[in-house]
Parts: sequence; C-alpha cells; structure tokens
Amino acid sequence: MAVTKKLTKAIPAEKSSKAQEWSLEMTYENDSEGDATYYKSVFTCKAVAADGDFTAAAKGSFNLAALTAMCPTSSWDAVFASQVDSVITNPIVPAVPDTAFEVPSS
Repeated sequence: MAVTKKLTKAIPAEKSSKAQEWSLEMTYENDSEGDATYYKSVFTCKAVAADGDFTAAAKGSFNLAALTAMCPTSSWDAVFASQVDSVITNPIVPAVPDTAFEVPSS
C-alpha cells in the first residue's frame, strides 16, 4: 500500500498584511488511479493564529513544511488507514438473496 499525501490547497485570511487564518486541504491517495487498490480522500482544516495554531506573519513567509505542520496529519493518517481498510482491504460483502429457494413442504 503506497500512500501519498499532498497539500492541495492553502488559502490565507489576512489582516494588517499578516495571515491570521489558513484554510488547508490535503489529499491522500492509496496506490495509483486505475489500480484495484486505489482510494482517495480529501481532508480539510482551518488553522487560526489567535488559537495558537501558528504565529501570524506575512503569507509569503510560510513554506510547504510550515503549512503542512498546521494539519492534524496523525489523525488524518489514522482515518485514511481505516477508510482504506473498510473500503479496499476488508469491504463489507452484502448478502445475496436466493430467490430460487423453495419453502420445505415438511
């Protein structure tokens, strides 16, 4: 299972030329599109300077590592692993009705 994670969106909200909030989106993918084991999920979060998530600064001063660090990736890792397990590894197999079954006569 090759899982890739990519920060796919980072939208700053500014005040006085400093980012006060970030709306972040990260995409997780299991294997490659077209593979039987392919699965994709998108997670979002909001980081707020006033809540202590980061120190307000000019939006250009935030690099990929700083933005990624604002994301709760350990929680998202666990959720994604659970999703892959329930959808790909151990999917629920529905019961199949046997419409040809005949009620026994005795």
